[in-house]
Amino acid sequence: MAAIIPAGPAPATNTETRSGSMAEQQGVRQQAAGSGQQLSYRFSVAPMLDYTDRHFRVLMRQISRHSLLYSEMVVAQALHHARQEPDAAKRGERLERLIGFDPIEKPLALQLGGDDPGLLAEAVGLAADWGYDEVNLNLGCPSEKVRKGRFGACLMADPHQVARCIEAMAAASPLPVTVKQRIGIDDLDSYAELLNFVDTLAAAGCRRFAVHARKAWLDGLDPKQNRSIPPLRYELVHQLKRERPKLTIEINGGLQTLADCQSQLAQVDGVMVGRAVYDQPLRWARVDSDIHGDHSAAALARSEISPSMVLRGLLPYADEWCRGGGKLWPIARHLVHLVAGVSGARRWRQSISQEAGAKSAGAEVLEAAALSLEQRGY
Repeated sequence: MAAIIPAGPAPATNTETRSGSMAEQQGVRQQAAGSGQQLSYRFSVAPMLDYTDRHFRVLMRQISRHSLLYSEMVVAQALHHARQEPDAAKRGERLERLIGFDPIEKPLALQLGGDDPGLLAEAVGLAADWGYDEVNLNLGCPSEKVRKGRFGACLMADPHQVARCIEAMAAASPLPVTVKQRIGIDDLDSYAELLNFVDTLAAAGCRRFAVHARKAWLDGLDPKQNRSIPPLRYELVHQLKRERPKLTIEINGGLQTLADCQSQLAQVDGVMVGRAVYDQPLRWARVDSDIHGDHSAAALARSEISPSMVLRGLLPYADEWCRGGGKLWPIARHLVHLVAGVSGARRWRQSISQEAGAKSAGAEVLEAAALSLEQRGY
């Protein structure tokens, strides 16, 4: 599988900054990382291929300031190849496309794919230099392409190789090293096998386990089917937390509402939600107050955020992105779910999709879209 990169070119201003001096670039990132914000694992948005790119993450920051966000999976080997680019400008641009982010996205974790300890350690070093808050190893994706690349859920069949990867990653930087995994794969799905896998990785230095409470079938089911056909077994994740209380255990899979999440938090340390957040982001507007316990005026204001307010919040980012040479569509494509349940939503989606797809489209398209929603009370 090719490494995941944001659609459209990186803004020229960002590329110029990064191509000038890697030392300068790293200093900027480390300064961004030095905000002193403590990571909260109570609620996170799951890493999702083709969804959790830099633009969606900026959108989510209009809704939640505390939830941990993830990059799409980035293949460690792709980062290695980018670093080998002899031309400094091209090297900076390639790395920007792979792991660039805006400081507003923090706290932010970089999810990596791979099974080579050396390449993963190199990727962790880059993550630290660029100011990420955490690195996460993908052990949950069941797709055939991912399996052929020797990363994702198939690695759960080889806990000792995964442990070698975790050891190398943990030694490469002070960043927390975490994993996202399944409760099992194929016939390796007993609680004893789950416990052995977790214990092996914990001994190697893994600090937190985000566990999708379904097993994955590597043959016979595609990734979409693997998100629904294998039954949810929350009780195994709950038992894992009871028997390993010193580990940080986060549960994932099938959570649709804040009430679902609050119920799970009585049993585990954190919850991770993916497509339910992407499909209806404003349903989660109370996450900072209800899950993270932030009752400040700003958090309470976010809990009542409207679609037009999200668009207004995105305008400065979108303007900078487009003025730097980026296209509007990679940002706008994430907006269609903001109007779920809004009268005239279909027409609004069609309009913004058509207008944002134009080559010359800029932030003024979002401003007009926000105004149209405001005129209807949204």
